Amino acid sequence: MNVILLGPPGAGKGTQAERIVKEYGLVHISTGDMLREAVKNGTELGLKAQEYMTKGALVPDEVVVGIVRDRIAEPDCERGFLLDGFPRTVAQADALDKELASLGKSIDAVINVVVPDEELLNRLTGRRICKSCQRPYHVIFNPPQAEGVCVCGGELYQRADDTIETVRNRLDVYHSQTAPLIDYYNNKGILIDIDGTGSVDAVFEDISEALKARV
Repeated sequence: MNVILLGPPGAGKGTQAERIVKEYGLVHISTGDMLREAVKNGTELGLKAQEYMTKGALVPDEVVVGIVRDRIAEPDCERGFLLDGFPRTVAQADALDKELASLGKSIDAVINVVVPDEELLNRLTGRRICKSCQRPYHVIFNPPQAEGVCVCGGELYQRADDTIETVRNRLDVYHSQTAPLIDYYNNKGILIDIDGTGSVDAVFEDISEALKARV
C-alpha cells in the first residue's frame, strides 16, 4: 500500500505517520530526511540538491522528484511506503505520478488530516520552550506548574515561528499550495478526509478504518 499524508502545520501528522508506518509495515519517506541522505551519500541528484541548499535556494522539482523516485525504487519499498511532506504542489504530484507509473506503482490513498485554523492557532501559538533546558510546554495541553517558569527554574519563552502572525502566514501558505493538490487527488478518487480534532487514538482509528477499506 502506497500512501501520501497531507495536513497543515500542527495537525499531528508526525505522530500519525509513526503509527501508520508501524501498523502497516510501510517505509516512512520524509522529503527533508531523504534530501539530507542523498547529499550525505553523494548521489548525483544529492550533489545537485546540495548546490541549491548551500545557496539557501529551493531545490527544483525535478531534483526532488528524482530523489523520491530513487528512494521508492529501493527494495524495502516493495511492501509500500508513506510519503510525508511531499508532494506540495500539483506540478510535483503530476511528476510523481509519472515516475511511479514508470516503476509500475501508484498511490493507493491520500490521507488529508483536517483541522480548523482556529484550533491550529491554539495548538501552535501555545507552545513554550525553556531557555535553560529546552523542555517544551503548552499553555493549554501541557502547562507549567508555575506560569512562565520551567521545573528547572528556567524562563519559558515563545519561539518566533510560534507567534500568531507567523502561524497565520504558515497556514495561508499551506492552504494556497495545498488546496489545488487536494482537488487533484479528490478528482482521482483517492483522497480521504480525516477529522484531526479528536484524540491521537481517535484520529488513528479513523485513518486505520479508511486504509483497511482500501486494502
